[in-house]
Amino acid sequence: MKNFTVVGAGLAGCEAAWQIANRGYRVTLVEMKPIAFSPAHKSEYFAELVCSNSLKASRLESAAGLLKEEMAMLGSVTVPAARVCAVPAGGALAVDRDAFSKTVTEKIKAHENITVKTAVYDEIRADESNIVIIATGPLTQGKLSDSIRDLCGDCLSFYDAAAPIVTADSVDMTKAFGASRYDRGGQDDYINCPFNKEQYEKFINELINAEGAVVHDFDVYEGCMPIEKLAKRGTDAPRFGPMKPVGLVDPATGHRPWACVQLRRENSKGTMFNLVGFQTNLKFGEQKRVFSMIPGLENAQFVRYGVMHRNSFIDSPRVLNPDYSLKSNPNVFFAGQITGVEGYMESASSGIMAGINAVCRAEEKQPFVLSENTMIGALTLYISDSSVKDFQPMGANFGILPPIEPKIKDKKQRYRALSDRAINDLKVALDEREI
Repeated sequence: MKNFTVVGAGLAGCEAAWQIANRGYRVTLVEMKPIAFSPAHKSEYFAELVCSNSLKASRLESAAGLLKEEMAMLGSVTVPAARVCAVPAGGALAVDRDAFSKTVTEKIKAHENITVKTAVYDEIRADESNIVIIATGPLTQGKLSDSIRDLCGDCLSFYDAAAPIVTADSVDMTKAFGASRYDRGGQDDYINCPFNKEQYEKFINELINAEGAVVHDFDVYEGCMPIEKLAKRGTDAPRFGPMKPVGLVDPATGHRPWACVQLRRENSKGTMFNLVGFQTNLKFGEQKRVFSMIPGLENAQFVRYGVMHRNSFIDSPRVLNPDYSLKSNPNVFFAGQITGVEGYMESASSGIMAGINAVCRAEEKQPFVLSENTMIGALTLYISDSSVKDFQPMGANFGILPPIEPKIKDKKQRYRALSDRAINDLKVALDEREI
């Protein structure tokens, strides 16, 4: 009988353990909390969301929505939990992060085939009788990091960032207004802080000249670019990025603002909101000073300032097979952001595939690898494609799927067609293969 060990109870680790356990095998889930915490983790619950509380778009004609639908079809534990713990967020699936983590934790601990072991896992020990899945995340450090380096060679490093959170009742709603872009969702889903041109230019000037915390010289992943670094690329860069005003009308003027900062609901009670896209490395005092220039946030109470922390990921195209197993030792699997998939649900989806394929390995069956027409399959192909030389993290997007032929000009129709094709391919795969 094979032994299964999953290391790390983040989203990927929980999904991997869930898949193994649901196939009738006993699995040990090793989690170091609450004995030890990474620099970004605070909660004792599993599947902790350390940055945004948004799991991105819900609609099926979006890349993120398609990804979650594929995960649900594969028996995900995190997608149903997220839907139960959802908070209003327009077209996005955002969650009350504490309720979400608690729900996942309860499901994992209640499963009769999952044994949770609280320990710091130091060394990867895998062989024909013991299959190990490493899902310890991008903040893996200490002896385990050394063990990974011994197996995989040097890790690549970059910095990830978390946005500040403010209390809802400290926002001046005489200046801000509630609305979702293009009226998708309710007016309470987002708080919008509108800028005129003069306000915006003053804000950008202070932002780019504010004092940052000391950061070592590592690459920053494009999707987590600190707002101040983005602003240094050009005055208009933020208002074509996280501060874009499209789809919004300021009721005070009847016009679209010059720029806008959106605040997204952080918890189900709507007492806290995070600044969307405002990951930052500014010193805390500078965050208070500069972000208080945002219209409506002059007297905002910050319950958490933005932080940056070190993230690492393995050079997956060189070391991983398409089933997430290690080329040098197929009894070792990796899952989550450490593999170079970027995003909460992307990480969780890799945990699903690693868990399924760990069982395939134990049963001496062919790996279960999805078609590149599916979002999960396309992500898998990207992180295991040895032709990729300058490997950087990748999140779900329609650009990694093969195009529809003949080409569909209307973007919404094209995305829906891509989603329909992906769902059909996944249904066929599940019908053809008992997993």
